[in-house]
Amino acid sequence: MKNPFLEVYNTPFDVPPFDKIMNKHYLPAYEEGIKQHNGEIKAITDCAEPAGFDNTIGALDYSGSLLQRVNRVFSNLKEAVTNDSMQEIARKVAPMLSQHEDAINLDAQLFSRVKTVYDKKSTLNLNQEQSRLLEETYKRFVRGGANLSAEKKEELKKVNEELSLLDLKFGDNMLAETNTYKLVIDHKEDLAGLPESVIAGAADEAKAGNMDGKWVFTLQKPSWIPFVTYAQNRSLREKIYKAMYNRGNNGNANDNKEVISKIVNLRLQKGNIMGFESWSAFVLDDCMAKTPANVYKLLNQVWTPAIKRAKEEARDMQTMIDKEGGKFKLQSWDWWYYSEKVRKAKYDLDEEQIRPYFELNNVREGVFAVANKLYGLTFTRLKDMPLFHPECEVYEVKDGDGSEIGVLYMDFFPRASKKGGAWMTNYREQYISREGKNIRPVVSVTGNFSKPVGDKPALLSFDEVETLFHEFGHALHGLLSQCHYEGLAGTNVARDFVELPSQVMEHWASEPEVLRIYAKHYKTGELIPQTLVDKIVKSGKFNQGFATVEYLAAAILDMDYHTITKGGVIDVEQFEKNSMEKAGLIPEIIPRYKSTYFAHTFSGGGEYSSGYYSYIWAQVLDCDAFQAFKEAGSIFDQKVAKSFRTNILERGGTDEAMKLYLNFRGKEPGIEPLLKSRGLN
Repeated sequence: MKNPFLEVYNTPFDVPPFDKIMNKHYLPAYEEGIKQHNGEIKAITDCAEPAGFDNTIGALDYSGSLLQRVNRVFSNLKEAVTNDSMQEIARKVAPMLSQHEDAINLDAQLFSRVKTVYDKKSTLNLNQEQSRLLEETYKRFVRGGANLSAEKKEELKKVNEELSLLDLKFGDNMLAETNTYKLVIDHKEDLAGLPESVIAGAADEAKAGNMDGKWVFTLQKPSWIPFVTYAQNRSLREKIYKAMYNRGNNGNANDNKEVISKIVNLRLQKGNIMGFESWSAFVLDDCMAKTPANVYKLLNQVWTPAIKRAKEEARDMQTMIDKEGGKFKLQSWDWWYYSEKVRKAKYDLDEEQIRPYFELNNVREGVFAVANKLYGLTFTRLKDMPLFHPECEVYEVKDGDGSEIGVLYMDFFPRASKKGGAWMTNYREQYISREGKNIRPVVSVTGNFSKPVGDKPALLSFDEVETLFHEFGHALHGLLSQCHYEGLAGTNVARDFVELPSQVMEHWASEPEVLRIYAKHYKTGELIPQTLVDKIVKSGKFNQGFATVEYLAAAILDMDYHTITKGGVIDVEQFEKNSMEKAGLIPEIIPRYKSTYFAHTFSGGGEYSSGYYSYIWAQVLDCDAFQAFKEAGSIFDQKVAKSFRTNILERGGTDEAMKLYLNFRGKEPGIEPLLKSRGLN
């Protein structure tokens, strides 16, 4: 069988030949990729020459190229265009990859060579990037279990394999729960309060499901958020809101509570195997934060002013309810609805006033314009490219001098085959080949933004605008990488540093100077009026108590699960209740992610387990970083932009995160810019 993974791609820019890849190609390609990688590892361990940087550390970084390119395509497409067949493949592949990774990390001969190089590092005259790669490689082996006893190694292998399968199960359950629920509305009076565009979208959804004459709302964010924000029917708001927060908690085949209990216990077991008292202690030892105590300290610092502000916001809304003659106490499913009413009353601004100015194509051109003004980048739409879905767009990215930067895929709209949320990933990492060629990256931005409805294009909420700027910031981090070694390139940085490039980009989204670039009425092309810009700026800190508290509550919940030091069956609902009561969460707010759909921490490889705090940790950095532009007198100051590019975006993980930041800013950040940005000081 011809397999596109096993042949030269022969595609523009060497992107994956999505049009030729079929599900039947994955398993044979994985098997061959693992086989080739094993051969490359054996060549390193059998090398007759003494262990040195190039023949051991460098060779390791270059190894596994086939396996990586197969896995990048499969893992990315499983999140963006999955189906039953791909999910079944994933269940077969997950233990294969876990076993393969463990076989490498626990290979005594290989580790012996790595340790030999590490022990003589002071005599090797390595440059900064080589030194960093050596440090990270040695640390990866140690954290992968290389120093464990034979008995502990076998225990670790079993834990890793179980975790890989539970991770998949959590994600599959969540996708099924999200896709299964539909709020079907038969009577037009139940749509009272909803904007026409939202009603039209619900009619389109119904039509797609052969329910003409009805309206369907789903648990995709562009559907349920407008409903709970505008629908006057309180009981229906409660219905869809509870459906949203009960995903994975319905006592059915997709229930995630037992999965969570097993994951938390297995992670604790793994942390203990590695010599740490908790999973958090193990994870954070490799992050900027270093310890759970440091994370809790920051979360609590921000929690105090945030919960105070949230209580004030709740009182404002209760006052409005009382004035309207409502005989009920504000509940979590009321917050979106009444906060929007309060915002309109305070600032004479509602979301539907500004949506017409945030047409998706214009917003996309806006982020491109910001990248051009900051870094000189240009983006050219490419036609006749292999696509993994017909809705994808592809862009060639060039530097100011015309040199190649990379290729950018963008995939904007929700569908049943796509997981929720928005993310950046890549199909190829930047690195310097053995032949000295600078291999440029292929980066992807995927989202679940509001779709075109009827004769209207995709009109975004401002929250979606900020999300697009955020993910584009991640994309720039991947695209602008100028590293020698793939293992350090792009976004391969500490978990609590990776959000700096993404979050700093959000600051440009609401700047009046930038709004005037991209905020154009989709019908007339008229620039957003200054009066609306003023209202957006004035209302920028509105509802920040809620936004901050719901985020912090999820971050605390993540930490509480992973700082337990004693194993045992976890009653997930009771654990969450105790966690939130201890934190002091008010009943009118729920965590941004309740446990059973908290994919950041329980799915996706657990990348954000004991790491969801990283958004607020990085915000300390991003608010301080944006302040550097403000201090320079221009949000497009070229000196500051060049420094941020060369010291942060191009450097990947080639140095300690704080050193990279100090090289850019010249000082460590404080918490004040963050509190000011959120209006909490």
